[in-house]
This record gives sequence, structure tokens and C-alpha cells, in this order.
Amino acid sequence: MSVGTALGTATRTGFRRLRQFLAGSIAVDPRSLAAFRIALGFLVIADLLARSRNFAFYYTDDGVVTQSLAERATSNAAFSIFYYTSNTDAIAALFVLGGLIALAMVLGYRTRLMTALSFLFVISLDHHNPFVLSYADTLFRLLFFFAVFMPLGDRYSIDAVQARMAGGERAARATRRGSRSVVVHIAVALGMAQMVVMYFVNGLHKSTSETWRSGDAAPLVFGIDEMTFLLGNSMREFLTLIELGGLLWFYILLASPMLFLLRGRARYLFLTLFAGGHASFAITVRIGAFAYVALAGLLLFLQPVFWRDAGRVLGALGIDPARITRGVEARIGRPLAAALPGFERLSRGSPRHFFNYIYLFTLAAVVLAIALVFAILLLNIGAVVDVDGTVYEQHELNAEIRSHVVGEHVHRTSRVLNVRQPEWSVFAPEPRSTDRYYVFRGNTTDGEAIDVFNDREFTWDRPTDELQRQHDTYRQRFFMNSIRRNTLDDDLGASYGDPLCQVYKEEHGVELTYIEMFQVTEPITYETIDDPENREMTRNKFYEHTC
Repeated sequence: MSVGTALGTATRTGFRRLRQFLAGSIAVDPRSLAAFRIALGFLVIADLLARSRNFAFYYTDDGVVTQSLAERATSNAAFSIFYYTSNTDAIAALFVLGGLIALAMVLGYRTRLMTALSFLFVISLDHHNPFVLSYADTLFRLLFFFAVFMPLGDRYSIDAVQARMAGGERAARATRRGSRSVVVHIAVALGMAQMVVMYFVNGLHKSTSETWRSGDAAPLVFGIDEMTFLLGNSMREFLTLIELGGLLWFYILLASPMLFLLRGRARYLFLTLFAGGHASFAITVRIGAFAYVALAGLLLFLQPVFWRDAGRVLGALGIDPARITRGVEARIGRPLAAALPGFERLSRGSPRHFFNYIYLFTLAAVVLAIALVFAILLLNIGAVVDVDGTVYEQHELNAEIRSHVVGEHVHRTSRVLNVRQPEWSVFAPEPRSTDRYYVFRGNTTDGEAIDVFNDREFTWDRPTDELQRQHDTYRQRFFMNSIRRNTLDDDLGASYGDPLCQVYKEEHGVELTYIEMFQVTEPITYETIDDPENREMTRNKFYEHTC
């Protein structure tokens, strides 16, 4: 055998093994995809219920965020179905419709269509009020985008039940899809990459901070009364434990690429570190839905061995998962599948060709969109990597790419769908080390001073021992951040101030002349993590409104 032939054989063997390794790394159990679908659907429903608590205040023209303000704060190319109406009843109807679509997604009925519609609804709602958003919403949109292209309906879905009930070739295809042990799909791989990029880039940001490397960061975060709740307050008594937990989280962020490299039991054991971290955040730090969205994203990494082990554990407890699945399908799945129209009934006859053309067009759009968003993923990675010895800031790198035709198309698409990658600088590079509360000094026509925000006599004292209680919902905290940062050049503050004057007059019979909005900050040191009384106080007026 010649040297060239041997080299060619070795190269082909190497590429084959690399393909096999990569395929094994991104292979996912179809039950994991079903769990991911159900989690996304329930998160949409939960978010709608939470937002409905402040429906009129945040989502109608009668509140503080009018449609014109929302459109000014978003890209000119932004898509939102809410931009087509400002009628309160119509907006409420869209909320209900969005919940029904998400429920259909949970049930797995017309899964791909309902997933796509839910994604459009999610980005529409975020564009409808961009002042209450956080990293959780960004991650949710990105994961949802990739979910549109994933085969989420092969298991535990009405689609699968209808296919089996239909008989013939369609039933045979459904049986083959439902019985396969793993799914290897580019969209699933990109969804997994999204999670790894988020973790790793955040870890890189944190690695530039001595505070994170030393372990002092996590205790400082737990000293923020505006965010900590539930077990977070009592955890301050165990600072050493918090330090160790913060260091562990920092190091697993940097090790997050191992989520791709590890397989089988090693992978899901490593996943438990991330899942445990997010679960602890959910019961200690009030940062919105981030923990739950991230837990949903981690489901994409679960391979068949996890489900087999889970089945053995349940079996040892006397629970038969297969029997439960058959029971749910017989009592719920089949009756719903029989009652709801299937694809065959909707596309019978001549319209079927129309649906085929639509499918081919959509498939082409999917391939292009995945390529574009994959490029967007690379933008964020490039923002923290040395290029010829130079560290490019993200805005500089994006400007370079936007100067090209393809790059501009990438950015335009990302603005329309609101799937742009942020810097993922959550508590990084330096953790937040100040506590914050708000005092709104309202002057009445009688010359008295009152605190309008906290509904009390005017004082600079803390409004409550747990500062997170000053906000009705976690989204109000993000909304106050938008006003404090002077979003829209005081127009948002003015839109907020007018209702405050009116509501206070209606509820208390007292007319205000003007309102001064103050932010009171307390720097947190290691010695004052659990001792706010000994912190220094700084007052900053960020807006004044005339009633």
C-alpha cells in the first residue's frame, strides 16, 4: 500500500469517526424533545397569566406603555401582531388566543404550526412592551426560534396519535419516527449550542473579574435585598457555603462545552450541576423566569440513557411509566385526536398540492433562517475572542459585519424576529454590588410631601425590610430600570408620571403638583451583606414630572 493510499484511508477513517462522534454528541431522545415542547408551551401560558396581572397598566393604551411608545423603542423592522390594533378588547383577545395556541403546542396538535405561531406571538408580545424584558425573555425567544424547526411532535402528541389512527403509509411513518431511539437534527444542535454559548460567554466575562475568581461575588449578589427572596434571605447566614456555590457555578460555566463532549450518564450527571444551580436561583433570587427557561433548554441534552435510568427508578418505586403513558393516550390522547381535525382532512383533494408548495417554500426559508441565526451566534462568540491580537468589542464587530450585504441581511432578520444575541453579561464581569429602592416625592397643592411610589408619608427610609416587595411583579423592576436609564428621553417617564398623578387623586382625593423620582442606592460590602443599616445611602433624582 502506498503512502498516499494509506494517508487517504486514515483521513477517511478520521472523518468517519469524527462524524460519528459529532452525531453521538448532538443525538437526543425524542422524549426529551417532547418534554422540551411541553415546557415551552407551559412557560408561554405561565408568562401570559403573570403579565395579565398588570394587563391594562403595561399592555394597553390606557396604561403607561402606549403602542406609539413601544414602536419607538423597537426596530423599524420589528414584527408584532399587537401593532395592528390598539383596542383593549382586541389585545385581551390576542392574549387568550396566544394561550390557546400554546396549549395546542403542549398537546402536540399541529405541532410545527403551533410552535411557529407561538414563537410569533412571543416576539410580538415582547415588542409590544420592550421596557419589561430581561435576559430570560431573550433566551426564551432564541430557544423558541430553534424549536420551530425541531421535530417536537414525534412523541406524546396528538399528531402522533392521529397518524397512528389514520393507518396506511402515514401510520407506518409515525410508528418509525416514534420508535426511533435518538434524533440527530441541525436545529436541535443549534438549540444546544445556544445554551452552551450563553454559559460559556458568561463564564468568559466573569473570568476577567477578580471578584468572581476569589469567590466574593456570590455573597455580594445575595446581599441585594431588591432581588433576594424566599430562601435567599436566610442563606446569608452561610456565607462560606455561598462562596463555594458561586465558585462552583463559575467553573462549570467555563466547562460548559463539556455538555457537547460528554455523552450518556456522564452528560446527565454533569447536567445536574446546571439544573441544581438554576433550581437554587428559582428559590433564592428574584430574576424572573430565567431559571425556568434555562431548565427547559437543558432538556435538549438528555439522551436515552437518562430515560432508561428514570424508568428503572420509577419501576423500583412501583410506578410503570409505560402503563401511565398508555393510560393517558387512551383516556385523553385518542378522544382529542378523534375530535380534532387532522392534516389529511384539511389538505384533501386539490388543496393538498397547495400545502405541498407551502411546505417546500417553508423548508427553504427554514434552511436560510438557520444559516442566518447560526451566523448571529458566531457574532457573540467573536465579541470575546482575540482577532490578530486585538479584542473587538461586540458593537465594533457587528458594525464590521453590517458593512457587508450578507451581514446586513443577518442583522435585519434578527431585528424583525428579535433574536439578536446579547453579550450574556449576567452579573458580569463584575457582580452588582448596590442595593436599590425608589422614593417618589410628590408635592400636594397644600404643600405637603408624600412618597407616591410606596404610598406613605415622605421619608428616605427603606419602604420594607425585603426590598423585592416594593415591586408588585418582577417585571416592574425591569420597567423601573427602563425609566431610570432614561429610555426614550424622558417620554417613558412622562407616560408613567401622568397615571401616577391621576390615580393618586382618584384614590386619595389629593391633587399633586409635581413628582420627583429618586433612586436610593446602598453600596454592599462584604461586611454589610446582612447589615443594611450600616450601609451608606446615596440619593439620585432621575426624573421630575409636573402633574
